[in-house]
Amino acid sequence: MNPHDPAKRPGAHLVADALGVEDPWALTSRHRPSEPLGRAGTVVAEAARDLDELQSQVTHAAQSAIGLLEPVERGELSGTRVSYALLRTAVPQIGLLVARQDAAYEQLTQSISAYRHLLSESDVVQPPKASVHGLKSEQTPGRDDDWAISDDRQLGALEAVEAGGLRFHQSGVYGYIYLSDGRGMRPNPEVWPETVQRLVADGLLDQDTSEGLYRPGQLLSLTPQGETVLRAARTATPRVSAALSRSNSAAISGAADPSTAPATNPATKPSRSR
Repeated sequence: MNPHDPAKRPGAHLVADALGVEDPWALTSRHRPSEPLGRAGTVVAEAARDLDELQSQVTHAAQSAIGLLEPVERGELSGTRVSYALLRTAVPQIGLLVARQDAAYEQLTQSISAYRHLLSESDVVQPPKASVHGLKSEQTPGRDDDWAISDDRQLGALEAVEAGGLRFHQSGVYGYIYLSDGRGMRPNPEVWPETVQRLVADGLLDQDTSEGLYRPGQLLSLTPQGETVLRAARTATPRVSAALSRSNSAAISGAADPSTAPATNPATKPSRSR
């Protein structure tokens, strides 16, 4: 469950939804500051801080503007002229703050995408080649968003959709995207929204656009093509493992079986003494 209120800390809320960390600054402690992921984590944390600070400023400015209108609401006409004069200054200020807030939001979403991209490139464990072929056989290589389906992210997303209840959401306030499972919780194992977007574009998933993005969220389901790719991905790794096992067993048994050893030339055998 996301611990942050999006109305008070939208930056921290977005980072928790997108990267699964409650404190954005925790990203800075996972890698050295000189490493690409360390620098990217710092950018994410700073962008989240800036968005949260701007949210606080916008809220304060809006509350002050509302306070200026209270005499009007109470029918105190003597204060109307003063309130109007102050509002002429307050409203443009709120507009500037909102514009800065929008820019901060864009900066944060871009920094999160960059962090995810670097994270996918830093993965050490690579899947078997046959598995990768099974996952990407229906896709065009060389796309800019290939990082979203690298390693086992595509398989994990397809399996999460098959399990049922996975929904695609967009925040009605800040516009960021996120996923929820059948219980309304963050998917576990994690599924990236960018991965789902890529699979929808590739025709492997169907997104029910007849439902609202905010509530209840748009339900995701496998297309026939997605079902085919999922089956191929699941069977690829067992086939590779079985083939390697048979190959190793044959090599070991061949070395141990005397019948498979090269025959000795009889002409080289020492003659028996009679």
